[in-house]
Amino acid sequence: MTYTFGVLLGDDIGPEVVPEALKVARTALDKAGVNATWEDVPVGWSAYQELGTTMPEDTIPRLLEMDGCILGPIGHRAYPRDDPKAIRPVPVMRKQMDLYMSVRPAKSYPNLQSLHQDVDIAIVRENSEGFPPDRNMVMGSGEFRPTKDMTLSVRVITRRASERIARAAFEVARARPAKHVTAVHKDTVFMLSCAMFAEECRKVAAEYPDITFDEVMVDSFAAHLVMKPQQFDTICITNTFGDIMVDLASGLVGGMGMAPAISASDTFVMAQASHGSAPDIAGQGIANPYAEIMSMALMFDHLGRTRSDEAMSVAANHIETAVESIIAAGAPLTPDLGGTASTTEMGEAIAAAV
Repeated sequence: MTYTFGVLLGDDIGPEVVPEALKVARTALDKAGVNATWEDVPVGWSAYQELGTTMPEDTIPRLLEMDGCILGPIGHRAYPRDDPKAIRPVPVMRKQMDLYMSVRPAKSYPNLQSLHQDVDIAIVRENSEGFPPDRNMVMGSGEFRPTKDMTLSVRVITRRASERIARAAFEVARARPAKHVTAVHKDTVFMLSCAMFAEECRKVAAEYPDITFDEVMVDSFAAHLVMKPQQFDTICITNTFGDIMVDLASGLVGGMGMAPAISASDTFVMAQASHGSAPDIAGQGIANPYAEIMSMALMFDHLGRTRSDEAMSVAANHIETAVESIIAAGAPLTPDLGGTASTTEMGEAIAAAV
């Protein structure tokens, strides 16, 4: 197969970490014998300065003609709040491109400081509905204020979205050694919304007899995750609960710098690290490229599984193995990982290890 990917640098440290991820990705694809082209696509603050908008009209149509993209972190907090052209790109992309599935792993490494060792979790989060008001309505917002002293937030849960995220979680679990899915919800309180999500998870579980399935209430899950995260493998969770738990999980294994992620539809996948744009260290050359690099591995792994392309799965494995070798060696690593290397030095070392 031949693939086409978009390159969206993002803001602040984005132009520092994305090029390193590209170095590693291109090396891995070449070694695996995969043909790929990469096209620059405008988004974020640089697009605003050049084109007057953070989300140019042709960005999404161009991306939809591709197989996937890498998106650097977006520093939307610095965008002008009084300009309708300075919108947050990521929610718009998730909604218009139907990126309903988010996969965010949390993995510990023996020689990196973390609260727990032997952690290897994949959180599969529903990404298209739930509480976020920017994506749970076709028109208008799911958050509104009938009076000056009252605000209402609507949570949207549908059978379709619940079924497809459950199926995505079981497919992810099937490719992992433990083959175990835990559905996280609160149907004891949300007796309609969480109950619907849980019902669909159980229906899908019946189609995967090779996968162990259980359920945990979200508050209990938070406690268990902090105390003994090793008991979990693949987590299937709704949007807002998942948004909180992925950050908690990353904190257990070293922080947001160790938090890669993808968002995907049935035809497109976006690699984007979970961390922010870190304006406080932008331009210093010390940003940790791990999350962006491993997001590329996740994207390749997803394409390998969903398109039955073994070569793409091999490319993903090349990246993961190379990253593990550099971390095991203890150098070159960026300062947040206890090293003294620059972003470029760490990226080039991983590419060389590939």
